[in-house]
Amino acid sequence: MKLPVLLTQVAPVSPALIGKVALAGSGVLVGQWLLGDVLHLPGGGFSLLTIGAAVWWLGRGSGPPRFQQPETLYGWTKRCREVLEQFEALEGGSSADARAREAALQKVLDRSAPQTVAVVSVPGTEMFPVESWQQALAGSAPLTLSMAYPLAATDGARCWPDALRQQDVVVHVLRAPLMAADLLWLNQVPEDQPAWLVVGGLSSPLQQDLLSQLPQRWHERLLFSAVDVELRDTLQPLRLSLGSAESTLTMTRRRLLADLHRRWQADLEQLRRRRFQALQQRTQWIVATSVLASPVPSLDLLAIAVANGLMMREMADLWGCRLQLDVLREAAGQLARAALAQGVVEWSSQMLLGLAKIDSGSWLVAGAMQALSAAYLTRVVGRSMADWLAINAGVAEPDLQLLKQQAPLLVARAAEEERLDWPGFLQQSRHWLLHETS
Repeated sequence: MKLPVLLTQVAPVSPALIGKVALAGSGVLVGQWLLGDVLHLPGGGFSLLTIGAAVWWLGRGSGPPRFQQPETLYGWTKRCREVLEQFEALEGGSSADARAREAALQKVLDRSAPQTVAVVSVPGTEMFPVESWQQALAGSAPLTLSMAYPLAATDGARCWPDALRQQDVVVHVLRAPLMAADLLWLNQVPEDQPAWLVVGGLSSPLQQDLLSQLPQRWHERLLFSAVDVELRDTLQPLRLSLGSAESTLTMTRRRLLADLHRRWQADLEQLRRRRFQALQQRTQWIVATSVLASPVPSLDLLAIAVANGLMMREMADLWGCRLQLDVLREAAGQLARAALAQGVVEWSSQMLLGLAKIDSGSWLVAGAMQALSAAYLTRVVGRSMADWLAINAGVAEPDLQLLKQQAPLLVARAAEEERLDWPGFLQQSRHWLLHETS
């Protein structure tokens, strides 16, 4: 079998690959009878072609993910600057938003001593006067103490204030008996926020009960105050931890850079989606054109593989993804299998068959349904893949086992969104097919 010059240039073909393609092609002949005449599945041979494409190209095994979240200040700084470069590439040129992002990054990097400590509580909690806190925390390292952050729910919702995220250390004061609001606020403290608990008014037996009820993160950061004990003595462990000021400041810079990165990723996502829509439409019509024009079913497989492979590479670049192609392929494979299991091809084929009965011969010519079903599958899997990349863009190592659980939900959401846009897809299909057959 002689391959078109363009395809051989894009994807060099090995003898092993030719064998797989030939095997897939022979399987299509059997599948035409099995799926069309026995199972009465709309699309017949193309349904098997789709399954073959997903299993043969997307369903192959992958190596372990190589994407790593930064663990150092240098790593987070480098990652944030890469995100700024992505903004520049997508937005083009300098802008007020770009200058604001650069200033926000520089503000975090320029953060220096003294350390900042915020003492917080829910409204109505009995507190030591500010002078007592200043004397109790006075040590070798200078610090700035703030007691201006009462924790209050807004419209019944509890949300950790952004101002507290800027603090190096937070001290949460509780008084017995503990109220439900106290415990609910503890759940709002971010995991990476350095925080201590100071609880007063509890006897020793009740102290042990409270300790057993709290998450592990608080066990070494829980201090009990008593009337007959000086506050400075109570806060000795906290005061000692504040002695390593440079370590605390470095940790805060790293945490704030991670916060910046998360916010920027959300802003980037809007820009990426606009670019992705153009990429999605271009790829789906490349796939449709290949299926419509190909005289040999096995070439459909190769064309679909090449087109989707190029789309995955562009999507990886668009999302700033450092994953290897085999990991992207495995992720796309999970989504493709979920799409097949949920009947995306069957649904689109049935819709096109119904349209053909109503609009017979006007634009749904021979071979068009297979081509458009291929385009629609590419559309759904592409949107699902975009959702998955958005979840994993530069924040953590992707969990492919977790993706197996998420895939049905991602595909169902993408398929539902695409069904809502079905008239738009049909309108694009008309223009594409009229162009291809003119």
